[in-house]
Amino acid sequence: MMRDWIFTYKGHSSIVSAVAWSPDGQRITSSSYDGTVQVWDAVDGGHVFTYEEHSHDVDAVAWSPDGKRIASGSYDGTVQVWDAVDGGHVSTYHGGVRAVAWSPDGKCIAFNGGKRTVQVWNVTDGSQVYAYHGHSREVNAIAWSPNGKRIASCSIDETVQVWNATDGGQVFTYEEHSSEVWAIAWSPDGKRIASSNGTMQVWNAVDGDQVFTYQGHSNSVCAVAWSPDGKRIASGSFCAVQVWDATDWGQVYAYRGHSNFVFVLAWSPDGKRIASSSRPLLQESTQDDHTVQVWEAP
Repeated sequence: MMRDWIFTYKGHSSIVSAVAWSPDGQRITSSSYDGTVQVWDAVDGGHVFTYEEHSHDVDAVAWSPDGKRIASGSYDGTVQVWDAVDGGHVSTYHGGVRAVAWSPDGKCIAFNGGKRTVQVWNVTDGSQVYAYHGHSREVNAIAWSPNGKRIASCSIDETVQVWNATDGGQVFTYEEHSSEVWAIAWSPDGKRIASSNGTMQVWNAVDGDQVFTYQGHSNSVCAVAWSPDGKRIASGSFCAVQVWDATDWGQVYAYRGHSNFVFVLAWSPDGKRIASSSRPLLQESTQDDHTVQVWEAP
């Protein structure tokens, strides 16, 4: 079944790199290679404000669990934390960044503080908790488990690594992908992880045993997002988002509103909408759409 879009946000002048919903579902923030982070109304797409303190492409954005702050990571070598109401600056952390993730309790931020390293920082006092050095190549994405006890990270080194969120001790490595791993997502109950490259794979978050491989896309899978109730998974590929049942793995519906590879997917907190964006797989092209599309996900 095909789904209709609700609205398209056109506030950015370059590739949209990341999207995140506010915890109450009322606003959306998006980061872009135009060097900005923008906050906008999740109901009608109206612009709220723009954060412009980064000096280079912004590649990651994440809302704090309490909805009061936003963290953004840029190729200017910083993660900046700022007020989600008025855009006022709160704090800055240093490190080349492609991924940013808040801990579920809002006390820590994890980000790739170097190409192969993930740093975890305490946002209360600004101190570094530890750095994780398990990957051999650049880290693409980071995700905390729902209970905050573990962190998963994926990399160009073709692995997903799961490690202890308290001290950075490695738990296990998932090595079933055959190329660069673009995205990861924990199921809401913390029992499974979905990861993507050429295919979408779902596996046991306790021991790394593979559960299922989804092969419904005809091109590389660049994004993955679990629905808030854990019953469905959305995966993004070339010009298409597919949503499928997380129990029997059947396709539920498809959305084909984009003009390139879908690298960004985010479910609204109530599970009724999905925000998505696309960009070229390797480099800019004339097909860049520079938009975020919000569409119905019943």
